[in-house]
Amino acid sequence: MSGGDGLRNAPAADGYAGYDRSAIDRSGQAEAFDAIATRYTEAFPHREGQLAAGAWLAASLPPGSRVLDVGCGTGVPTAAQLAAAGHHVVGIDLSATMVELARENVPQGEFHRRDVADLGPRESGAPEDPADPTGPGNLEDLGGLEDLRGLGDLAALGDVAALGEPGEPGDPDASADHRDLGLFDGAAAFFSLLMLPRAEIPHALRTIHHLLRPGGLLALSMVEADVDDAVIPFLGHPIRVSGYPRDELRQVVRAAGFEIAGEDSYAYAPASTEVPPEIQLFLHCRRRA
Repeated sequence: MSGGDGLRNAPAADGYAGYDRSAIDRSGQAEAFDAIATRYTEAFPHREGQLAAGAWLAASLPPGSRVLDVGCGTGVPTAAQLAAAGHHVVGIDLSATMVELARENVPQGEFHRRDVADLGPRESGAPEDPADPTGPGNLEDLGGLEDLRGLGDLAALGDVAALGEPGEPGDPDASADHRDLGLFDGAAAFFSLLMLPRAEIPHALRTIHHLLRPGGLLALSMVEADVDDAVIPFLGHPIRVSGYPRDELRQVVRAAGFEIAGEDSYAYAPASTEVPPEIQLFLHCRRRA
């Protein structure tokens, strides 16, 4: 799971141009989520903020849109919610076990064990997948913003990690030839980018930006915290997480090429721990051309 494995050798996507890919280290992240996969949904019930942001994304996109779920986890609730609304969902995740569960929970979706750092847009001028919809059409303009708040133990990581390394031998996702998933009308990244060090998060956002059609929508969530690649206990397993104060998060998102149309915050404490509630931030974003 180190920075030199598998797809880590693929050419950098546009969003990662200039980033030292040898610094990418996912070690331990997949193992942690593999271990907790079957009890994840039980540990994190009542995800009102995530459901509300997913509903915004589902309702704001034209019918039949292609939507990328970055850190899809078990597929519940986000991929299931988007698929139920009639959209074509493509999910990626770090954990092979989570991907298996997503395929079971959302059979109409498409799920890959894949790393956001290894996703790349189709070459300029290359034909799009004929199964893709024609685009988002007239999505309403996204305007201003409001306010958000803090991060406790980062216990309520929404769907899982932003990532997904190639699978075991024989896994079709193990080949760099499968890195291009096409273009999307929308994307969701619920608590997945916080699994990255701060220095990498802008590159991941730019990669998502490149994968969206002009005007495409992004539902993004983070936990408010001033931390960078900090190790925390998560359901009995150590994981590394990052966060921003809300003003800094807005700046990072806008610098990656997104407008912010709306913002919500929720206090959340998982059912399985006794940590104080954390403040979860949800941004409704639109790709600038």
